Amino acid sequence: MTTHSEMPEKPLYRAPGIFLQFPNLIAAESTRHGGVSEGAYASLNLGGSTLDKPENVAENVRRFFNALQVPLERVAKSHQIHGDAILKVTEPGRFETFDALITGKPDVQLAVTIADCTPILIFDPVHNAVAAIHAGWRGTVKHIVQKTVAALQKEYGTVPEHCYAYVGTCIDECSFEVGEEVAEHFESAYKRADETSGKYFIDLKLANRDQLIHAGLKNENIEVSAFSTVLNNSDYFSYRHEKGVTGRMLATIGMKTHDL
Repeated sequence: MTTHSEMPEKPLYRAPGIFLQFPNLIAAESTRHGGVSEGAYASLNLGGSTLDKPENVAENVRRFFNALQVPLERVAKSHQIHGDAILKVTEPGRFETFDALITGKPDVQLAVTIADCTPILIFDPVHNAVAAIHAGWRGTVKHIVQKTVAALQKEYGTVPEHCYAYVGTCIDECSFEVGEEVAEHFESAYKRADETSGKYFIDLKLANRDQLIHAGLKNENIEVSAFSTVLNNSDYFSYRHEKGVTGRMLATIGMKTHDL
């Protein structure tokens, strides 16, 4: 399933269509449009670890969450290390070394940073629990998505088949060329050999979608982004395509209460 809501021509964000049926859920993925950053970071760079001016990043973050009507003091983020550590978030804030965040608290808006790696957002509408996952190739081979679904089950009683999920915009298979040292970690279903170069192409979207299915989610409850950070580089930042000098996007999910 690949659908997106109707948005203006150069939106600050795109809202996954799979979540639009839930009016009290805020879920979105930023683009590179609508910010104040310049040059390689133009324009909505949301990455604080870049060499962009901090005041520009701060303004961009304000604009993004303002567009979603989310107060900044309700955002929870973590410095990501391409691992498989999962944090149960009980209060908003800035955390360290976690690549997946889960919460059952309303008005705590989870966010992960991306610029080629795969963001995955999950919503359990029965127990009102959400997850935001950052899955690069290392996190993918460590099965961070399946581990996060297991964490939702343990912490909130989540039944996977009741969940909805979005596999977000990342580097697509045709652009993610790797050597044997990376390819060897992936099953054959997720890698394609290039006999001319001796390299491989890895499909992160498919690998993470399948992890959701293996964890128990229904295929019809999963949306996969139609976009690519490389092929659609005019709309998204790509660390690889732009040789490391570029901005970052955010993928975010959270439940709101009626006082927002």
